[in-house]
Amino acid sequence: MAILKIAKLGHPVLLKKTNEISDLKDTDLKKIIYDMSETMIDANGIGLAAPQVHLSHRLFIYRNPDIEEEEKIKVSILINPQIDKISDDTEDDWEGCLSIPGMSGLVRRSKKIKYSGVDLKGKKISGEAEGLHARVIQHEFDHLNGILYTSRLADKRAFGYSEEIEKFWKKNDEEKS
Repeated sequence: MAILKIAKLGHPVLLKKTNEISDLKDTDLKKIIYDMSETMIDANGIGLAAPQVHLSHRLFIYRNPDIEEEEKIKVSILINPQIDKISDDTEDDWEGCLSIPGMSGLVRRSKKIKYSGVDLKGKKISGEAEGLHARVIQHEFDHLNGILYTSRLADKRAFGYSEEIEKFWKKNDEEKS
């Protein structure tokens, strides 16, 4: 087990497009994914892409909090993923990122997506996701293409320290509802 160093905003690894994994046996993916899982859980994250731990592999791991039980965390793996939006419907919601600690931004994402990729054994994985599940997959997929959520802000003013966002933005959003 190893907790990996997470690349922070400003590190060039976060802005590079990753390389597809052509031979699943060529790299010690099992160890990488295990270490990434430990790192994500240790950092209290719900997703982690390879570039965030200084790797140029086209893979990410994520949790689907919608289906998790309180005492059990389920980590999913997607290698060489593809995503497509199912409709043109979008939703604005707040996001954070382990590579941009303590900050939050209001990001516009597709409400429903379909995704595909392979697991550690090369078995095809595909499915559909909506809500937070879809948001997490899109966020991590962006990392594989060198895109940070800060470039997808729904409102350029809606980015800042999470504690300030909680006090001023989210409070105002709740009062409007």
